Amino acid sequence: QVQLVESGGGLVQPGGSLRLSCAASGSIFSINAMGWYRQAPGKQRELVAELTSGFGTRYADSVKGRFTISRDNAKNAVYLQVNNLKPAATAVYYCNAHGVVTSDGLGGDYWGKGTLVTVSS
Repeated sequence: QVQLVESGGGLVQPGGSLRLSCAASGSIFSINAMGWYRQAPGKQRELVAELTSGFGTRYADSVKGRFTISRDNAKNAVYLQVNNLKPAATAVYYCNAHGVVTSDGLGGDYWGKGTLVTVSS
């Protein structure tokens, strides 16, 4: 059983910053990619940033230059530093682990339950 737990969300004023964290636990042998998605009210879930095991990255155009994703492979953790937040960034942010291989050889993708980020004055 693999679980992802996010933390670090909250209420922040426009222009502010947050650091989101996600830790994967369970019988994990390897994870190909870890990333962050978000879902704003009334909208579909969208990719924010993703980081592969080889440290290739991709970002949504709307966050380039303001958000930075990082990963600690030894801890099966991924982080998202979010700077210069705008009200449009208000959403539930979800952690994703893609291409997980467990110690018993099973594979799959996993999601956390999300952490709410609200950008408002």
